[in-house]
Amino acid sequence: MWCGRTRALLRVSGLWPTGVLGRRPLNCSAASLAGSNSPRCWNCGGLGGPLRGDRFFCPQCRALQPPDPTRDYFSLMDCNRSFRVDTAKLQHRYQQLQRLIHPDFFSQRSQTEKDFSEKHSTLVNDAYKTLLAPLSRGLYLLKLCGVEIPEGTDYEMDSQFLMEIMEINEKLAEAQGETAMKEMESIVRAKQKELTDNVSRAFERDTAFFTN
Repeated sequence: MWCGRTRALLRVSGLWPTGVLGRRPLNCSAASLAGSNSPRCWNCGGLGGPLRGDRFFCPQCRALQPPDPTRDYFSLMDCNRSFRVDTAKLQHRYQQLQRLIHPDFFSQRSQTEKDFSEKHSTLVNDAYKTLLAPLSRGLYLLKLCGVEIPEGTDYEMDSQFLMEIMEINEKLAEAQGETAMKEMESIVRAKQKELTDNVSRAFERDTAFFTN
């Protein structure tokens, strides 16, 4: 129910689009973690590729390696697998990675490395955007453990919260002038923070699901 409430409020404020994923039973296995034999570089055949950890380049020939398909966003962005994320650290990590793998830096390299660079950059962008927003971060945490929230979950909202959303919508429609809009923005932001804090505490109570 909390996810439906949060998503509905963010839609009111224009911060989140409609449409999410379907639900599956909880299954927090280690399937999302890396676990294969020592790989070899696609270019020189030496040990070191595809990348593990932050080894984006072959230690022998320095060729860019393909992305690790088993690596989750938290690992890629050097964040603890938790709902609480240091967004300043996240942004720093994003900038650090883009300086390493952005396609602009591979214009004179082989076509294979150009292709890998595009894939890396897209993956880093997706990871950054997902972990930056509280709602998408929470949904991703659930997804890692096999729990996905179906589209149309909002019907589970209680009547009191639904009335609150309707009241906010009405006030937004009637708001005139910058002062009124700022007042509404403050109300929405405060409610968003309240819901985000509630979700954070819920994740912390069930932290074993997300760290094992």
